[in-house]
Amino acid sequence: MSAPVVSATMGAMNPLIGKLATLMGEEYKKLTGVRRQASFLKDELSTMKALLEKLELMNELDPLAKNWRDHVREMSYDMENCIDDFMQDLGGVDAKTGFIKKTVKRLKMLRKRHRIADRMEELKALALQANERRMRYKIDDCANSTTRVVPIDTPMVAIYKQAAGLVGIDGPKKELVSWLTDTQEKVKVVAIVGFGGLGKTTLAKQVYDTIGGQFSCTIFLSVSQRPYMSSLLGGLLSKLGMKEELTHAHDVQDIIGRLREYLTPKRYLIVVDDLWDQSTWNIMSCIFPEVRNGSRVIVTTRVEDVAIWACHNDHECVYRMEPLKEQDSRMLFCNRVFGSGNVCPPDLKEVSVEILKKCGGLPLAIITIASLLASHQTRSKDKWESIRNSLGAKIATNPTLEEMRSILNLSYMHLPLHLRPCLLYLGMYPEDEMVMRHDLVLQWIAEGLVNCSHGSDLEDIGKSYFNELINRSLIQPAGTSESGEVEGCRVHDIMLDLIVSKCVDQNFINVAYNCEDVAKMHACEYKVRRLSLKSSTNDATLRIVDTSMSQVRSFAQFGESKYTPPLSLFKYLRVLVFIFPFTRSTIVDLTAIGQLFQLRYLKVSAFPCFIDLPTEIRGLVHLETLEISGNSPSIPSDIVCLPRLSRLILQCLSLTRLPQGIANIKSLRALHCMENISLEDINAVGELTSLRELRLSTKVVAGEVDALVSLIGKLHDLKYLAVRAESSKHHCDPMYSLSNPPLHIEELDLFGWTLKRVPTWIGDLHILRILVLWVDNLSNDEVHVVGKLPCLVHLDLWVSAEGGAAICTGLFQVLKVLRLFSHDDVAHMQFQIGLMPSLRQLTLEVNNGWGGAVPRGMEHLLALDHISVFARDGVNHHDVESAFRSVVDVHPRRPSLEIIPPPSLDSINLVKL
Repeated sequence: MSAPVVSATMGAMNPLIGKLATLMGEEYKKLTGVRRQASFLKDELSTMKALLEKLELMNELDPLAKNWRDHVREMSYDMENCIDDFMQDLGGVDAKTGFIKKTVKRLKMLRKRHRIADRMEELKALALQANERRMRYKIDDCANSTTRVVPIDTPMVAIYKQAAGLVGIDGPKKELVSWLTDTQEKVKVVAIVGFGGLGKTTLAKQVYDTIGGQFSCTIFLSVSQRPYMSSLLGGLLSKLGMKEELTHAHDVQDIIGRLREYLTPKRYLIVVDDLWDQSTWNIMSCIFPEVRNGSRVIVTTRVEDVAIWACHNDHECVYRMEPLKEQDSRMLFCNRVFGSGNVCPPDLKEVSVEILKKCGGLPLAIITIASLLASHQTRSKDKWESIRNSLGAKIATNPTLEEMRSILNLSYMHLPLHLRPCLLYLGMYPEDEMVMRHDLVLQWIAEGLVNCSHGSDLEDIGKSYFNELINRSLIQPAGTSESGEVEGCRVHDIMLDLIVSKCVDQNFINVAYNCEDVAKMHACEYKVRRLSLKSSTNDATLRIVDTSMSQVRSFAQFGESKYTPPLSLFKYLRVLVFIFPFTRSTIVDLTAIGQLFQLRYLKVSAFPCFIDLPTEIRGLVHLETLEISGNSPSIPSDIVCLPRLSRLILQCLSLTRLPQGIANIKSLRALHCMENISLEDINAVGELTSLRELRLSTKVVAGEVDALVSLIGKLHDLKYLAVRAESSKHHCDPMYSLSNPPLHIEELDLFGWTLKRVPTWIGDLHILRILVLWVDNLSNDEVHVVGKLPCLVHLDLWVSAEGGAAICTGLFQVLKVLRLFSHDDVAHMQFQIGLMPSLRQLTLEVNNGWGGAVPRGMEHLLALDHISVFARDGVNHHDVESAFRSVVDVHPRRPSLEIIPPPSLDSINLVKL
């Protein structure tokens, strides 16, 4: 049976009808009148739902129809809240009949039953009024006469594939590279200016990737229209590995001083993306020290005056982007719709030319429309002509924000209905924010936006929703992992503008930047259902929230604040998110969350803030995700009593061990704890047989190796396992005797666990994609064990002994990333023809005693895009760069080159945790 889902336009109508059906069940039969009232309400609301479903398919509504739809949507939220309160009084949705009998007696004593009956009568009256208004204003006739968009059949969700190759960019890239690689020693600023959707960020990223290897420090920084400088620059400090300095920085000026100090001895390349005004540049430019070493800065902006200002009025350093030429537009379009190298069928050529003319050479418009057309399972000329007719006529000659939004709106209106609220939910996030896929999917689930059918896993369905939004180019992939999966997304600012406007129109999400925004919400006709406070909100803004917002279902706060709104007000909250990136130390007061009985998802990321948790949370019976990143000395002990907790992420600076009794949380599917855990913890985790993902950190002490091997053997359904240890001084011999490894595992990270050799059972992991190992020796047989793994795309290997094994042709056929750290001289390495045909990234280590030679046969790695070389202390970095540069210069793909300091256990990030 399909689970009822929340909708942007229908509100909570679907889950409300489902809960009314529950009230009609046997467990509530002792409550006189409740089942009868619930049955009446269910029938009334079901008829309204049928009309709402028709209205949801329409682009423009008659004002009467829109007013009625909005009223019913808000009514559904209020009704669901009322039913939730009722069920909470009865002990929850999962109450048993025996408990209900006892509860009924208690309700009679407390006279709650009469109040519940009265409330049900009120709900009945509201439903009748809504249906009377429907008849009086003939809403059904309005619906039948409104122009409607043809619904699109949902295509089968495909694994993410990049929308199209980059076209029309080679010329601009070449020109910008020449500007940036001249002999000028002074810091040079180059600006890229152009209309939104022209591809400024894409061009800047291509140039950045092309020349980045020539600089000792490279930074790509997105600014956005409303930057909060403390968080922005504090985030930059953290990215540069300066978290300790951040804790001592008191204000923006202090952060700037520390950044300048860091950059002064370095030759840097910095991209400042999406700059909107001169005042922001005046602050940003202060971090760039005037060094005479050829450092470079690239700025992208829509505003020509800002571009000229950033370049110190040097017009020769301003690159003005132009729309794509006709040939490039056609190539981009056809690559997306028909696949690379394919041409448009003759019957669609004429209409495709007309569609392209209306896109005006804007890559964002072309990709969006092409993705819409590609989403159709069949290519009908009539459908293509319908889409052509829906496009505005002005964009080809006079591109404006409104014309671009009309194109994006067309793609939105062709979205399957279940994807619309999922796309709109991205309005909770700030502009230019990288949104992690797993966060977004779990928030969708918590809000009831994901429809589960036929026993499918909700997270898998949510992931398919995410992939479909990527495939339709409505969101942009970001943070692709080494194994090829998209880890997150970003939303183009023009698309975000459209999303926010849709959220306002449908009262789906309210966004506040300041006190005035919150004051407008108080004056609004409708209650706030989801609230996002963006980075520039202040404590005064938060205090206004005190007096209202009791109906909020999702609350997110981004950016620094010393004040936490009174969470006890938000009794219907499902999703609670605090993201305080790289802020100064403060307190996040979560002591009231124990009263949020509907809470399903809680995430706090607030390094180095102190996170104050309640002593008890056993009342959060619906909580599924708990993620705490910050300074919290303890976790409520009764967390082990939560019946639905499936994801527990603890990255707490002061946490010394996992909660006692964690073995009782049998519902756990994911567990992360990156502080050192104990032997007792490892034994307890072995009892959590539902785990799919386990990431732990531990010190290696007596008994832990045996416990770790036992744990791996018990958790048969693991897909991701990362148990990191401080470098072990003794060998992990029991690892070789593991007889029943988890055969479904896709990622195995045993960083810090020293092995004499590669365990033979690793060869049985046929779907393993990521492997991290430390070994003493690497024989030819062991290389074959790893090299024959059919799905291995990422390998991190630390080899202690000198003298390596031969890596023969035919091995590592799908490997994309190899990071090899060995005491052996890289000169002994040889890459044969046909070896690692898919390898894109290669990382090597150069040790003391290096003779100056490089691995032989690197030109045979035909897919290679990037080479990183860790140069040990005592090795001349300039000599290393010169030696490997000679390889890069003759390589057919001219991969980028990066020479970096030696890795350490604390600094290297082998696999993202």
